[in-house]
Amino acid sequence: MKIRILFVCLGNICRSPAAEGILKAMVEEKGLQDDFYIDSAGIGNWHVGDLPDRRMRHHGMLHGYDFASRARQVCSADFERFDLIIVMDDDNYYDIKRFATMPGDMDKVHLIHEYFIRYKGRQYVPDPYYGDDSDFELAINLLEDACQGIIEEVVGR
Repeated sequence: MKIRILFVCLGNICRSPAAEGILKAMVEEKGLQDDFYIDSAGIGNWHVGDLPDRRMRHHGMLHGYDFASRARQVCSADFERFDLIIVMDDDNYYDIKRFATMPGDMDKVHLIHEYFIRYKGRQYVPDPYYGDDSDFELAINLLEDACQGIIEEVVGR
């Protein structure tokens, strides 16, 4: 049975598609791709159908990743479809509650910082959208760390 993971950020064009691409690459590198289903979505619908932000795709490429998923908005059915829903910050956590319809839905929602290994003192992955190159690099570094933590925790169970 596949472990189904959904990453969520505000618009699904920077952090969550990067997390999706990074985790997919990591599980593939470990030969675990058949054990996982990985997706991403956004709280808002502003970018539905768009590729990730060109700057995020560029920085991903520099790290050997291909961020090519298309943005979509999170929906109530995602709580049924996924085992684990990982949000990038506190705002995403509070905003996703409006999509929860069943008791226990929010039990599946976790903050990304719960999976940090090297960056344990950080509380979220900052949104690089209004930042510069260093903000995109920081986001990728944090997401790589969290994705490694996710693999260690999920595979360790």
